[in-house]
Amino acid sequence: MNTAVENHAAGQEQLPGEISKQTFVMKCGGSTLAELPEDFFAELAELQRGGYQPVIVHGGGPAISENLAKLGIETKFVNGLRYTTEEVLDVVEMVLSGSINKQIVRRIHSAGGRALGLSGIDGLLLQAKPVASSAKVGLVGEVSQVNASLVEGVLGMGYMPIVAPLGISPEGQRYNVNADTAAGAVASSLGVQQMIVVTDVPGILKTVKGEKKVLPCVTVQQIEDMIQTGEIYGGMIPKVRAAIACIHGKVKEVVIVNGTEPKVLGRVLRGEAIGTRIVRM
Repeated sequence: MNTAVENHAAGQEQLPGEISKQTFVMKCGGSTLAELPEDFFAELAELQRGGYQPVIVHGGGPAISENLAKLGIETKFVNGLRYTTEEVLDVVEMVLSGSINKQIVRRIHSAGGRALGLSGIDGLLLQAKPVASSAKVGLVGEVSQVNASLVEGVLGMGYMPIVAPLGISPEGQRYNVNADTAAGAVASSLGVQQMIVVTDVPGILKTVKGEKKVLPCVTVQQIEDMIQTGEIYGGMIPKVRAAIACIHGKVKEVVIVNGTEPKVLGRVLRGEAIGTRIVRM
């Protein structure tokens, strides 16, 4: 355990540069999860033992597509959203709430942490309504309300909530919810102003004099401008748009980091200049 966490756990006065006690929300995509080293989960467990309260919202797009293909169910995307029928939703729920969610729980427990898997349907955790483009994308929802007391209750019992982004209406209709917007809604409902997005890149890259460099801080408008000028291109576009989607309600900034960096979460929480900070203004 590092000195900052040891001091915190022992109730010692916090020193400058140490991590302050807090709940933090982390979003991790399905493709990134498989690449995260065991050290990443060990750090999560270490932070938890030190009194910190991680909340994880995860995706699972690649695994969903793979299972749909195995079952011979057609899958297509409309403006980045998976066209979702009840048949597709059965697979989405099976993969997100089942295999991926429990894999994360197992890895945290193996690392010495305590985790509890939830889907947004459990306890009406993520109440949802159809997105505006539902006629084109089917059963895709947006979060209308978060049962924050459920998350707080799980945290109060000493467990990390691991949330699969499925939503449910008051009438019981399930919805496929984008993981990024779900994470932003959870973070906002908990009063978290900063959110961590764990990816497989070190941050937003910009080519300067032929060399790619990580941008330490950008605004949402600057990102849109760089997409228009071609400075952000290719596979980076969906990553930054996903991060922007997390800026919701009380969430003022999102930090994009590479999950394979050593002790990356603690470094973000200490305020170290790592990755890219995306700020609303």
